[in-house]
Amino acid sequence: MTAPAPKEENLAAVLKDGVKTAWPICLGYFPIGLAFGVIAGKAGLSPLDIGLMSVLVFAGSAQFIAVSMLTGGAGLIPVVMTAFVVNLRHLLMSSSLSVFLRDLGAWRTALYGYGVTDESFAVNLTKFRDESWDWRRALVVNHTSNAAWVGSTVIGGYAGELVPPGAFGLDYALIAMFLCLLVFQLRGPLYTAVAVVSGGVAVLFSLLFPGNFYIVAASVIAATLGLVFIRRRPGTPALQMGTEEAKS
Repeated sequence: MTAPAPKEENLAAVLKDGVKTAWPICLGYFPIGLAFGVIAGKAGLSPLDIGLMSVLVFAGSAQFIAVSMLTGGAGLIPVVMTAFVVNLRHLLMSSSLSVFLRDLGAWRTALYGYGVTDESFAVNLTKFRDESWDWRRALVVNHTSNAAWVGSTVIGGYAGELVPPGAFGLDYALIAMFLCLLVFQLRGPLYTAVAVVSGGVAVLFSLLFPGNFYIVAASVIAATLGLVFIRRRPGTPALQMGTEEAKS
């Protein structure tokens, strides 16, 4: 008759471990989420719109880009395509995690995949290498982080009504965020070359073509050239997200 007790204790332990692991991610999400909420509010989105966008998209970089493009008058298709290209890295991250998530079933895998971000991926991948970590704790990490992001963006949406345009450097938040993302990706000469090519192509295409097509085009061209170079260069380590580099 005492069998249910261990389950409750296990659930409590799972929640405790997951939240304890997720709180540093939440601390990082909160200021960025506030900045996004303020910027999105200035762009004309209501707090409800901001909350729905955060729930349905849950990708900080893609949300910043989408708001920026919508503010600039971009159409739906360029916004969706740009967000898709920006988030293609999730395919690599999910592939790296799939070895730890076998036999979960379709709905659990989908629920877990929804919550994968750069930060939760890095944390969970490290934890999965510890035998005590499991998919339930990883799921708590993902969705605790999700709740922090959604909540902070909505708060930012309401706070934006009290913040004058340009205050606190919030209009620079998007640029600063992507500069940080770029710097953390420059892990070698090839990464630097791809970034330079992408930036150059984007500037050139922005001068030649109307609209925001240049963003997608520059990303695809630079990434393709980088991939071709890797495959043709003998002894180059394979690019793997969160895994050890393959030996030549």
